[in-house]
Amino acid sequence: MRRRTVSPGSGLEETLDNLAAAAAARQEAPAAAAAPAAATGARAPQRERDSLQTEFAFELPRGYVDDEGQVHRHGTMRLATARDELRPQIDLRVKENPAYLSVVLLSQVITQLGTVTDVHAGIVERMYATDVAFLQDFYRRINSEGHTHAAVTCPLCHGSFEVDLSGGRLGES
Repeated sequence: MRRRTVSPGSGLEETLDNLAAAAAARQEAPAAAAAPAAATGARAPQRERDSLQTEFAFELPRGYVDDEGQVHRHGTMRLATARDELRPQIDLRVKENPAYLSVVLLSQVITQLGTVTDVHAGIVERMYATDVAFLQDFYRRINSEGHTHAAVTCPLCHGSFEVDLSGGRLGES
């Protein structure tokens, strides 16, 4: 912030008018810059920085088999809220068996699994153990680390690189 010194004979009114005009110009400049971006359909850079990814796609290693025998491998998981973390604590199934906590928690944050949009604890119960373990790790990654990437080291050449755990088979690019 710039400090201005005003003496009695230097035109206090003129200085105040200049300050008001400068403040108005600063407020109009961002609006004028956003207008062309809105007209072309481009997103403002500030919006991109402020956006938060709340849903993450994944691909199960084996897949959930529904009652009709259809295999569902692709799905989406949303970020967990505090309510999602607290709600299983009062669930009677969790009180009877603490290991059931992950089943209830996963059923709350999985938003879609193939064509299934109503994912409940019964669906997670019927998943293969490898898929549940994958989803537990995926949940931990997106909620504590904020991404689905993992740093790995090649056992042969000892080169370090990053892989995306959200989908695709090993060796695919």
